[in-house]
Amino acid sequence: MRSTNWAGNVVFRASELHRPASIDELRRVVARSPKVRVLGSGHSFNEITDTDGTLVSLDALPPEVEIDGATGTARISAGLRYGELSRRLHAAGHALANLASLPHICVAGACATGTHGSGDGNGGLATSVTAVELVTGEGDLVTLSRDADPDRFPGAVVSLGALGVVVAMTLRLVPAFEVRQRVYENLPAEALAGHFDEIMASGYSVSLFTDWRGDRISQVWVKERVDASSGAPGDEREPVVAALGATPADGPRHPVPGMPAVNCTEQLGVPGPWFERLPHFRPEFTPSSGDELQAEYLLPRRHAVAAFQALAGIADRIAPVLHISEIRTVAADDLWLSPFHGRDTVAFHFTWKRDEAAVLDVLGLMEDVLAPFEPRPHWGKLFTIPPKVLHSRYDRMADFRALARELDPAGKFANAFVARHVLEIE
Repeated sequence: MRSTNWAGNVVFRASELHRPASIDELRRVVARSPKVRVLGSGHSFNEITDTDGTLVSLDALPPEVEIDGATGTARISAGLRYGELSRRLHAAGHALANLASLPHICVAGACATGTHGSGDGNGGLATSVTAVELVTGEGDLVTLSRDADPDRFPGAVVSLGALGVVVAMTLRLVPAFEVRQRVYENLPAEALAGHFDEIMASGYSVSLFTDWRGDRISQVWVKERVDASSGAPGDEREPVVAALGATPADGPRHPVPGMPAVNCTEQLGVPGPWFERLPHFRPEFTPSSGDELQAEYLLPRRHAVAAFQALAGIADRIAPVLHISEIRTVAADDLWLSPFHGRDTVAFHFTWKRDEAAVLDVLGLMEDVLAPFEPRPHWGKLFTIPPKVLHSRYDRMADFRALARELDPAGKFANAFVARHVLEIE
């Protein structure tokens, strides 16, 4: 078997790949396999999915969505991708509070790695989860929920695949809503120093894009809810970035220079369903060629401006190997291995050119510069932070290890990445 991740920079070493068509078939595969990892959408950039044992894909399982209107939740198959799930929820009058920039990713993998969207009041994708159902090493089905298992549940959502194969999840829903999206260009970078909080509060979800060249934020994407609390659909109030010197884009934009804007969700203030505006990219288009690498660092929000200024000091090293960088905010949560655990967060994301040696060299420099701010890396992207340093930045790491020993005593789901970066196993 030969397979790679989405970007092609990781070649999986698995001896076999299974696509079970039922939960019973999956349980048999897991029970007889000495090592197991789950392959989701493959949108990771390190060895978090890799294994020398069995890879399991959930894409052949029935795509179930069971909505419970009384509790405002939906039980879903974990292998569903957000694009498909969102359409089905919206058709029934429901929504998720937040979405990532890509609708192409699968729900279980996104939650397990701490993937997020944006917004001062919005938590990462995993914060919508109220229960997980997983197949453990012996092929048993185990359910953990926030209500029934309050002492263990916070460790079971952002789990890095280390506890078992998640086959179903229950998600908290909100009523369907509309969003309008507008893009502004050339915001003076100096505006961040005195107005960062004001800028990031100017929409339901706000993204700043920069190539770290010059003294401008190249694009600001402002996504605003359109409902009774945020103004009528025709209300075209200019957000604060316009007063600070940014100009409205005169047409659709792609955040990466030179890429076609047709790949992106509709802009220019046209209202539309939440799932067609909160992501940056349309599900029917591949967002890029995949010929890229990614890294992301999550820091306490209070350090946002200082961290930006620190990175600006090494912009001459960042820019030559960069496609684009995105800055967002994410609300704190209580999930043990979440990069947002216990702290409101500013996220610095980097989409790199496909030169891994050069990128890793720059990452080491960036991590040194950001070290005073205690950054946590995105679990599914590139980083070079030593394990002991990483462990010190998660105060519930020991509790997660205990949960892993309880649910996976044989270490069936602990690949080399998890063993090194979480479980302290050499």
